[in-house]
Amino acid sequence: MSAGPETLDRLYRAILDRRGADPEVSYTAKLFHRGRAKIAQKLGEEAVETVIEAMKDEPSKLAQESADLLYHLLVLWADAGLKPEEIYQVLADREGTSGIAEKASRKKEKAR
Repeated sequence: MSAGPETLDRLYRAILDRRGADPEVSYTAKLFHRGRAKIAQKLGEEAVETVIEAMKDEPSKLAQESADLLYHLLVLWADAGLKPEEIYQVLADREGTSGIAEKASRKKEKAR
């Protein structure tokens, strides 16, 4: 299989396929079975582990932790009913916009 942006889409489809599997034999099914709070907790743990590896000078370990982080993020999206295309669209909509300007627009929306 090729490695590239489409890899995330394939992984997302695999996550959806495993959602209803037996939690005793599928880690993905086990996460879904435990609920969104557990999925979010695991995502947070992976984020911390990714940050820790980012502070070291071992790119291969950072890559491994980043892969774990992305996997758990995709599980969270699936649990929330979000499709990767929805996130891709948000990113596309922000393209060409300064990060500072984009954050300021979100603050204005919250103030309404």
